[in-house]
Amino acid sequence: MVYNWETCSTDIKYFIYKLHKEIIEIINDDFIGFYIHGSLAMGGFNPNSSDIDVLVITNKSLTVVTKRKLAKFFLTYSNSPFPIEISFINKEQLIDWQHPCPFDFHYSEFWRERYENDLSKNTYKFLNRDSNTDTDLAAHITITNHRGICVDGKPIEEVFPLIPRSDYLSSILSDFQECLKNIEADPIYSTLNLIRVFWYLKEGVISSKQEAGKWGLLTLPKEMSSTVKKVVDSYANDKDTYDFDRNELLLLRDYILDNVQKLLN
Repeated sequence: MVYNWETCSTDIKYFIYKLHKEIIEIINDDFIGFYIHGSLAMGGFNPNSSDIDVLVITNKSLTVVTKRKLAKFFLTYSNSPFPIEISFINKEQLIDWQHPCPFDFHYSEFWRERYENDLSKNTYKFLNRDSNTDTDLAAHITITNHRGICVDGKPIEEVFPLIPRSDYLSSILSDFQECLKNIEADPIYSTLNLIRVFWYLKEGVISSKQEAGKWGLLTLPKEMSSTVKKVVDSYANDKDTYDFDRNELLLLRDYILDNVQKLLN
């Protein structure tokens, strides 16, 4: 079963409300807003596999002390039981939009080992005063503008800039290229992301992976429908129920790639 913010269980909502409460306590009065994007906002959130995607906006840049407190908290809280992907952006970084967008702090499970090492060894390789940039933020903010949930703080339209279509495309096409390469290793994630990029270019729809899969079932050629159905069923049930033949995945990949290239040209 998959859910959205309205239909998710009380356990998921409690997890998010506690996440919000702990963040507020760490950053004190520097808070502007806490916003959900991704599968929980758009639908398609699978409690067994989906990340909880969050953007937090602050008044000013985070100090190194605050970043280290946040890292310590997320190392404990993320994956207990839901993995968190979260970025902290201060308002100045949003006023004059640039792509890739700068941010103060980011946590996902990809960063776990790096933060554990910095904290345990008292080093500052990753947890320091630097401000970095992230190509993905153009997509995250676009989704927040169109489908996001304001859990607390200023309304979305008062906080986030409108992202140029070219920057959103740059963001999603970066992931698109990775999915082209990884479709055999990760057929579920890769296929659904390829389809939703195709759908956006074809009809301008910003969709969840689940929505893209359903669109693909209705739209893609019949010879690919069995592949797409297996992908959609596997995603919804979080089970590796089906085997995927290399040829069927490459047929689907090449069809989408050809159409995306035509739409881009």
